[in-house]
Amino acid sequence: MYTERRGELSGSVVWTAMSDNRRRVLPDGCMDLIWDGSQVFVAGPDTQAYMSLPSADMTFVGLRFAPGGAPAVLGVPAHTLRDQRVSISDLWSPTESRRWNEWIGSAEDPGVALEAMAQRRRRSSVEPAPIIAAVAAAMRADRSVASLAVDLGVGERQVHRLSLAAFGYGPKTLARILRLHRALDLIRAGAPPAESAARSGYADQPHLSRDVRRLAGVPLGQLLSE
Repeated sequence: MYTERRGELSGSVVWTAMSDNRRRVLPDGCMDLIWDGSQVFVAGPDTQAYMSLPSADMTFVGLRFAPGGAPAVLGVPAHTLRDQRVSISDLWSPTESRRWNEWIGSAEDPGVALEAMAQRRRRSSVEPAPIIAAVAAAMRADRSVASLAVDLGVGERQVHRLSLAAFGYGPKTLARILRLHRALDLIRAGAPPAESAARSGYADQPHLSRDVRRLAGVPLGQLLSE
């Protein structure tokens, strides 16, 4: 079973997952803080689907940040956590990570506690640069990096460096991931794959199928059946 609600931080989601089976988690441009019942860990930005293999009756509670929102809370660039699952004890001091783990473990609602932890750490951290929101919006709209750089008055290399720190990968990879989700949302809403591909910015349906294999690791039909 999976449930979610809108979080207090802009663009964030608080979710709860109770599962005893394999689950394919697609790259989505986001990072999560996750409570597994004993500790908090970070799910870094993925470049390929991650197979979740929970034990029976395990419950996970997570806070999913909007793309680019996690580094201001975590205190490390996103690319250092790419394709990783890392305990907060490996990121923060032993005293701080122990304090937060004990506090969330005793909380009545771990999701609310995760949000409070993120809010407190974010207030004492450097806020994300405004350019990060502009990059995320542009890649969501499938704009070219060159045109975005011109609008922002910076070089393409600077856009790439900022993207690595904020999202964990370059803007073109972020755009590819967000485009896949646009297409999948359309297909799940009932649109044919070919139409969904065209409306999402793909050259054609085979282009969509190649991206599904690259990012999800399985054919489109199998992904939808899961």
